[in-house]
Amino acid sequence: MEGPAGLKKWGVLVVVCLAIFIMVIDTTIMNVSISALVVELDTTVPAIQSVIAIYALIMASFMLFGSRMQDVMGRKRAFLFGVVLYGIGTFVASMSWNLGVLLVGWSIFEGVGAVFMMPATATFLTAAYTGRDRAVAFGVWGGVAAAGAAFGPIIGGYLTSFYSWRWAFRLELLVVVVILLASVLLSGSKPTERFRNLDFVGTFLSSAGLFLIVIGILQLKNLGVWRVIPIFIGGGLLLLAIFFWWERRLKRTGRTPLVEIDLFFDRMFLVGNIVGSLQTAVLAGFLFIIPVFLQSVTGIGAFETGIALLPISMAVFIVSIGGARLSTAVDPKYLVLIGMGLGIWGTVMLRDVFGVETTAAMIVPGSVVFGVGMGLVLSQITNLTLSAAPEEEQTDASGVLNTTKQLGTSVGTALIGVILLISIFSGLLASLDASGYFEGMEKEEIAVEIDRWVEKMETGTPEEIPAPVLAEAERVADTSISQAMRSSFDAIAALLFIGFFASLLIPRVGRERGR
Repeated sequence: MEGPAGLKKWGVLVVVCLAIFIMVIDTTIMNVSISALVVELDTTVPAIQSVIAIYALIMASFMLFGSRMQDVMGRKRAFLFGVVLYGIGTFVASMSWNLGVLLVGWSIFEGVGAVFMMPATATFLTAAYTGRDRAVAFGVWGGVAAAGAAFGPIIGGYLTSFYSWRWAFRLELLVVVVILLASVLLSGSKPTERFRNLDFVGTFLSSAGLFLIVIGILQLKNLGVWRVIPIFIGGGLLLLAIFFWWERRLKRTGRTPLVEIDLFFDRMFLVGNIVGSLQTAVLAGFLFIIPVFLQSVTGIGAFETGIALLPISMAVFIVSIGGARLSTAVDPKYLVLIGMGLGIWGTVMLRDVFGVETTAAMIVPGSVVFGVGMGLVLSQITNLTLSAAPEEEQTDASGVLNTTKQLGTSVGTALIGVILLISIFSGLLASLDASGYFEGMEKEEIAVEIDRWVEKMETGTPEEIPAPVLAEAERVADTSISQAMRSSFDAIAALLFIGFFASLLIPRVGRERGR
């Protein structure tokens, strides 16, 4: 885009980054505020987790619909409509007096608002910038998104510890006002579709399919319902298969599909979505298990947890911005491969440092290496993926990319979380059996005792360990925690290995890419 340097040139990027920051930061703020929410709203940990899950569910299920609405309403109008909905949601959430109000404000209003906002952030950048400027813009876009996820615990922890979690939503409302005022810097686009011509069948099939898949993924953490998970995921995949068939049928008959299916026949676009979703999954999983470990094992608070995550936050943010400039000297394909390799190295460094004696400082070296790797991937993958789509298909491309990233976030958090949970349980059972703590007790008595502990944890009122068994409990905990964290980081490394080998399929820049 031609124009003078300064605000006029980079104003679009500033507005877009403000939007992406508040959307990403939400969940991480909620994660570190769970204990305060449980007490203040008189609810349980699983109930708060359900509210968080519904937010992710709405975003993943309806992102394609929100993307297509740019063509119906115009890019700028769709974005501003989402911003207004999001602002209403932040206001309602900040006034919550019970769980239901929080659900309406945060999960529904903010979730639907984000569905309209998120795809537009990418299309604004592709419309405003070209060449090196576009690469830099997407590097900053990715860095701000990652920084929002990582800085969220610091901001949320500080506000929760010294003021109230409600201030997080109030400050977001202030940012919403700034975005609305600064929206004069955004360029609009004329509607190209009529609402009545929208592909409602495709919208239903894609939304229902993604809904079932995400529901199935989120159920991974509920060990008692694993038998229904294949039904949810299988049903979702079936609906998506029908969706692909339906979209191709519409294209053959000359009607406008919800998504341009031919995009998936472009190797760069397909591989970019795979690599992008894997990168999002491992970063989400990492940022989930590290705070859990720090608060549950080392005993530090929400604010201190955020400070402990500062090294990875800075690594991801700085490298994702600087990495965009490296693409002029190094082929982006190799930067992505190096990033995946560094991510694997970081997980190897981290897998053996966890135990009851671990301090926050001990995880810094591995976290920084991991963060540098993820920053390199972020600096390249969005621009590479969207650049594979023609200008007239950028709306579809951004919708698909944001959908796969949301799926990656859901998969990463649920998968790594359930591996952590299963590993802890299996380690505890084995260690407790060896310790003889439950010796002489019937299975029913053991179940009652464990259920009592779980209930205490869910309501945020855990009991202290009785002094007579403290030493043995510490040994059991150390063994279980070390095993669980190793298993979790092995899973992260496995996903990164898949991402590394998938990245080998990325075409080199300058070579011909065909569909």
